[in-house]
Amino acid sequence: MVKPRICLPRPLTCFVLAITLAFSLSVRAEDRSPDVAIAAAQGPVAQNGMVVAQEARAAHIGVDILQQGGNAVDAAVAVGFALAVSYPRAGNIGGGGFMVIHLADGTDTAIDYRETAPAAINAKSFLDAQGNADPQKSRFSALGIGVPGTVAGLALAEKEYGSGRFTLADLVAPAIAMARDGITLDDDITNEQTNILARLAHWPASAKIFLKPDGSVLAAGDRLMQTDLADTLQSVARDGPDAFYQGPIAWKIAAAVQAAGGVMTVDDLKDYHAIERTPVRGSYRGYDVVSMPPPSSGGVELLEMLNILEGYDLAHDDETQTLFLMIEAMKRAYADRALFLGDPETVKVPVTKLVSKSYAADLRAGIDPEHATPARAIRAGGDSDPEGHNTTHFSIVDRFGNAVSNTYTLNFSYGVGLVADGTGILLNNELDDFAAKPEAPNAYGLIGFEANEPGPGKRPVSSMTPTIVLKDGKPFLVTGSPGGSRITTAVLQVIVNVIDRGMSIADAVAAPRVHNQWQPDQVFAEPAAPADVIAALQARGDKVVQQRPFTSAESILITPEGFIGAADPRSHGALAVGY
Repeated sequence: MVKPRICLPRPLTCFVLAITLAFSLSVRAEDRSPDVAIAAAQGPVAQNGMVVAQEARAAHIGVDILQQGGNAVDAAVAVGFALAVSYPRAGNIGGGGFMVIHLADGTDTAIDYRETAPAAINAKSFLDAQGNADPQKSRFSALGIGVPGTVAGLALAEKEYGSGRFTLADLVAPAIAMARDGITLDDDITNEQTNILARLAHWPASAKIFLKPDGSVLAAGDRLMQTDLADTLQSVARDGPDAFYQGPIAWKIAAAVQAAGGVMTVDDLKDYHAIERTPVRGSYRGYDVVSMPPPSSGGVELLEMLNILEGYDLAHDDETQTLFLMIEAMKRAYADRALFLGDPETVKVPVTKLVSKSYAADLRAGIDPEHATPARAIRAGGDSDPEGHNTTHFSIVDRFGNAVSNTYTLNFSYGVGLVADGTGILLNNELDDFAAKPEAPNAYGLIGFEANEPGPGKRPVSSMTPTIVLKDGKPFLVTGSPGGSRITTAVLQVIVNVIDRGMSIADAVAAPRVHNQWQPDQVFAEPAAPADVIAALQARGDKVVQQRPFTSAESILITPEGFIGAADPRSHGALAVGY
């Protein structure tokens, strides 16, 4: 594939953390994930570029790159490394994720940097002596740590699609500065640390970074110093991704995992590679939807749901009917996820069928517009309990016509909680996304079957759904979200809110969301959802459970007036910034 490059002079010096804001426009989401109300999202407008991320310092770093002439991929790489420092509960170099890229020449591509299972993992790795799924192994032990993909993925994106104006070292420099100089903590980070205090305290290498000497969490206003992480990032800046996957850093990661009871080896790290894939692509009411293919389930599910909904007049339906039909589409797409989705390197996923209009028409024919379909009538499966929610998403557009949608994760907040001693790297617990046993739920309540069973070198199915919507071949909407199993339905609702319901991007992002994932057989609704809508859904046969928000759909709408950013008000500290 021939990639276009923007021919601009390389900067004379590597830029540092000091960020000039004179020409930028930014709006922070101040709402702190309340129990009921969702604050109004803001919609700053910029003419030349926009970054929307869940952490303000990283967002500013991204827009600074754009101001210096970088493209959206340059900015995405800088933001990705920065979040590893400034948003440690989900930003990472010890996890993995997905990036969807649209280039100004019309090229669409996807970077798969999902974690892989070590070679010693097999179908029985997460079972107990009786052959039952053992959540302790996959969620809270070092056995659940997948080989990290973030460094390889970001480096691949920059090598293939960066502007050429910056080196990888230039883009890692702001993260190094933050890690070495320290960052002042806010309530969001310290509250999250309090919630997982026991997990961080369990690992001495983590406790010495994220806790005080007396074992308490750092407080708002304290400074978080990450000198080991700065050294690791400096090595990556100097020697590229090989510094992470071979040599001293890889040795320390493997040693830490094995000492904690895991099975990762230096060979597992050396063998890791990010993969460039063809995105899944579909249409919805005249728009083109470009999203992530397997091993993400998100793009396939999203297109399946949109295809089902295209047969209805959502623009004229009331809120209850629109939500009801979306819920019915969700049930069917998530049932298919459970049965069919897996690592495309090891199983044949029937993507063409699942995203076809004809298949959607067949599914739509089974929907009763007045009565909820019970889960057992769609496909048999077991019940489950949802928990956990931490991932992070950012969206970026530039003045050249390029766009990036990126979602990456450690799985749980702070991953498994283990820092590989001497590296500063927080490690994931991503292997819980495998189906440890058919019909045994993972931490997000998702059920899987043999297509997603654990195995050596396999990539577990993910719900991450970085998505770019195009109109006439040009970016119209860039969106995505964290939130575990709720990610794809959050993206769905943002798209429907904008295209069908005619909402501004700020209102589309802030609107209360619902979620159904087939199993358990219930609808999750944010507490801000109108009471009459909840009652109407229940009257039609849906069991509705109200839960606090878990998603945060950082989005950008491209209009003739400029780029409009929407920082999701569910995330305290999320920021939309442009220039």
